[in-house]
Amino acid sequence: MTDSSNEIFERLSQLTGQSSEILETIIEHFRKTAQPMELFEALKMRVRDQLGLPLMSHENETRRAEDVERQLEQGLLDACREAGAMLIEMGRIGEGWMYLRPTGDVAGVRELLAKVKINDDNYEEMIQVLLHEGIDIARGFQAVLDHQGTCNSITLYDQAIANRSKQDRAAAAACLLNHFYNELSEMVRADISNREAPADPDESLHDMIEKRRWILSEGGYHLDTTHLASTVKIASVLDDPEQLQKAWELTQYGRRLHHQFQYPGDEPFVDFYPAYSTFYSVLLGENVEAGLTVFQRKAKTVNASEHGTGAMETYVDLLDRVGRHQEAIETAVEMIPNEVPAQRVIPMLLEIAEKAKQVDGQNGYDVLLEYCKKKQDVLGYAAMLDASKQ
Repeated sequence: MTDSSNEIFERLSQLTGQSSEILETIIEHFRKTAQPMELFEALKMRVRDQLGLPLMSHENETRRAEDVERQLEQGLLDACREAGAMLIEMGRIGEGWMYLRPTGDVAGVRELLAKVKINDDNYEEMIQVLLHEGIDIARGFQAVLDHQGTCNSITLYDQAIANRSKQDRAAAAACLLNHFYNELSEMVRADISNREAPADPDESLHDMIEKRRWILSEGGYHLDTTHLASTVKIASVLDDPEQLQKAWELTQYGRRLHHQFQYPGDEPFVDFYPAYSTFYSVLLGENVEAGLTVFQRKAKTVNASEHGTGAMETYVDLLDRVGRHQEAIETAVEMIPNEVPAQRVIPMLLEIAEKAKQVDGQNGYDVLLEYCKKKQDVLGYAAMLDASKQ
């Protein structure tokens, strides 16, 4: 036994025998010697002692009162929180998360992990918790970009983030957009320096290619063109004007590529870079009416049974994002194909209706209540009715 072990046993042997005194002594010992698993068990024992239960549970334990169960559960969560925090501070990320997950304290875990530097030793565990467990999507995705580059990051986005919430998608999209835009700008800047006087430091990507028409005139490119297309598409979830401007500039670069590098997209973005250029221009407040007309035409003419509802959803999304919330609701109800289940679109329409009420003082709920009745969607009707009365 170590000196530390001998010391704790010596201290315990001198106690009066009160369980509370014994437990406080071993809790202090496990905290001081940084033994998180043992600390967790000791904290569990203390909770049970405070509730008048045996220090260790057994199979034939009698059923406890509901208030006792609640206190026991809260005590166990507190024990999880302390043991998990200790493990994180010791660099044992995966084990720490295993204890912290039951607490549901995402903000607390994020704060703990913010103090941990990502390195080669903890990279896998940090990515698992930050990104896959959703604790800090932006930091986790940025780490993937830094450690594995653009290609693997885009693959990961498609596999693990594309179906998450808009907030999570936007967090990752911002990282990818900034990373790719900066990398491409530096490559273009270096190309210019190799051929003529360097570009001014304050020139944007668009400035550089607009002032020098020879860039891309020979059919070349500076970065993987599939990565460019993926970044332009993924960035469409963003709302920040500075980020939208960067995405628009990427479309201008893409439009100058040789036709063999301009891959078609899905409706309404079959004509990929021109369509996304128009999309981002609308969100930036430029040529809004003309841009909306382009997507309105797509929404009305694209065969949904053949190409899906992407054209309609994009047009409704644009109307909503430029502040035409009521029009977005009415357009959606008018254009949604009969075969599309109401449950698929009600969450989106409910969100738009809330904005219509808060921002414009308009009541989009009446339209949606009628839509739910028409679709025989009782659950959607109840949700709309409740929201309309808030």
